[in-house]
Amino acid sequence: MKLAVNVDHIATIREARGSIEPEPVLAALLAEQAGAEGIVCHIRGDRRHIKERDLRLFRDEIKTKLNIEMAATEEMKNIALDIKPDIVSLVPEREEELTTEGGLDVISNENNLNPHIQDLKKAGIKVSIFVDPDLKQIEACHRIGVNLIEINTGKYAELKPGEAQQKALDEIRKAAESGHKLGLEVHAGHGLDYNNVRPVAAIPEIKEFSIGFSIVARSAFVGIEKAVKEMVALIE
Repeated sequence: MKLAVNVDHIATIREARGSIEPEPVLAALLAEQAGAEGIVCHIRGDRRHIKERDLRLFRDEIKTKLNIEMAATEEMKNIALDIKPDIVSLVPEREEELTTEGGLDVISNENNLNPHIQDLKKAGIKVSIFVDPDLKQIEACHRIGVNLIEINTGKYAELKPGEAQQKALDEIRKAAESGHKLGLEVHAGHGLDYNNVRPVAAIPEIKEFSIGFSIVARSAFVGIEKAVKEMVALIE
């Protein structure tokens, strides 16, 4: 089981004061040293946290793999083709949202997504889609030729322990099994923290977790390296 650390909210702190610190690439390097096997960031249309300058530093300095989340727009595709991350994760995006609110509706956008994905793959970039634990959506991901999927765990993470949370966990498990059977590499993330990650980490088909906010929040008290090590221990 692998952990990829999302460093968006290091940049959020920087932008809150319009400062030059904290430095997202430094957080990424410390996370790698602590056991992270990938770095994730989301460049948004409004550039609210991650900037192109950050992407170039990530590409130059990180030693594991770089996964850039972005909307499926022509502007973002051109950025990906320039930076050449290891993975591009296609996500839905709304300007007014605080964070990504749900998975991409692949079924309704297959015709537009297919050429977009092929352009990225031709450049040697793996393509992932952030998708809700919906079997039909996962089948659509397979049809359009992505390499992997990231299952949205947000619904599960928002619920308190009980029957509803268990049902949400079962949906994630079935989605992971479905994706694996279709030959997709299965990742998961969104809203996972130190209290709720273990049951999801017990699903064998999930090979990697993308976790950001809870690690950055904990790092304010214990430091980024200790926060990453603690999360790695939980998912392993």
